Formats: sequence, C-alpha cells, structure tokens
Amino acid sequence: MPPAPDEVRAQWAEHNPGLDTSPMELVSLLKQASGLLGRAVEPLYAGAPLTAPEVDMLIPLRHATDPVIASSLAGRLSLSRAGVSKTLAKLERRGFIARTPNPADRRAALVTVTPAGARAVDELFPRQLAAEVDLLAGLGEDREWVLKALGRLVEAMEKRSGRD
Repeated sequence: MPPAPDEVRAQWAEHNPGLDTSPMELVSLLKQASGLLGRAVEPLYAGAPLTAPEVDMLIPLRHATDPVIASSLAGRLSLSRAGVSKTLAKLERRGFIARTPNPADRRAALVTVTPAGARAVDELFPRQLAAEVDLLAGLGEDREWVLKALGRLVEAMEKRSGRD
C-alpha cells in the first residue's frame, strides 16, 4: 500500500520546506477514485471493439443532432485537441466515425458517428453504466452531497484554468 498523504507531505516538508503540498490530499483521492472507476469498467472492454475512452468520445457524437467539430468535442470532454484528433483518426480508420469537410471552415472537419459506432456505443455504454451504478451504490444518501462537492470542485478548476 502506498504511504498516506500525510506521510508524503511530511517527507516533502523535510526535503523542501517551502513547497506547498496542500493539493496532495485532494489530488490523491481524485486519482484513487479515477483508478477505482477504471478498474470497475476495465473488464467490460476486454475484447470489445472500443476502449472506455473511445466510448466516452463517441457518446456526445451518438446523440448529436448535427455534426461536431473536434475542437468543440475537446472542450466538452476537457481533453486536448491533439488527443481528440488522434483518437478520432483511430475511430475513423475502424469505421466508427466519419469526417467530412466543413464548408464553413476548411481547417475543421465535421465529425459524425457511423451506424457501426452507434451500435457499439449502444451495446457497451449500458454495461458501463451498470458497473458504475454498482460501484457508486455505497454512497447512499451522501450521493447528493458528493455531487455538489464535485460540481464545486470542477467549477473552481474551470475558473482557474480559464475555461469558465
């Protein structure tokens, strides 16, 4: 088991007394929660035609009424444009999305989900949701409090990152 955040903070304080280690507790818990979430859904994607991050990218496309440009997808998912572009290229090669020229801006392609992409999302995402329901069931009546706290965290982080 890794050392507790208090131990790590004490170690850093000893070696670098001026270092502000206050984010460590929160960031450590966020990383741990993210890791647990990843482990809960990982088995669902073994042998699947898509990865969990690819499904996350296809979901907004699945329900979009109009084609989407990659930069708006990147903003919506809080991902880098380069990462989104790379993933979209992989999805396009495998037939899960289609990209067409944007008549309004030749630099930005219009992205749509293909029927194969829609079928894959429709098959995989409900299974992912079921795993997430099970994982989060232990929150009970604290669920609303956690949602509010996480919403506040995202709001504060967006303001500091200039994305509000």
